[in-house]
Amino acid sequence: MNPFDVIKAPLISEKAYAGFERGVYTFWVKLGSTKTEIKQAVQEAFGVKVVAVNTQNLDGKFKRVGRFEGQRVNRKKAIVKLAEGQKIEALEGLM
Repeated sequence: MNPFDVIKAPLISEKAYAGFERGVYTFWVKLGSTKTEIKQAVQEAFGVKVVAVNTQNLDGKFKRVGRFEGQRVNRKKAIVKLAEGQKIEALEGLM
């Protein structure tokens, strides 16, 4: 399985950038993925050692435009802690 089937995109926010100094990176991941799959995908895609993975399931908001109602998509966020002294160079360049 391709690691980018699990990892959809890095999360780009001020809070996510603050974690870069501590070796903590945040990604949007596939809804059904497990912590083990996320760990293996990050290690394979970026060549780093992952120490811990925390996940959050985020329900989509209900939105209304005039008389039309809908719901944003449900998403899953993974917060990945790398081993001491390691970093993901591809994401460091976004700062």
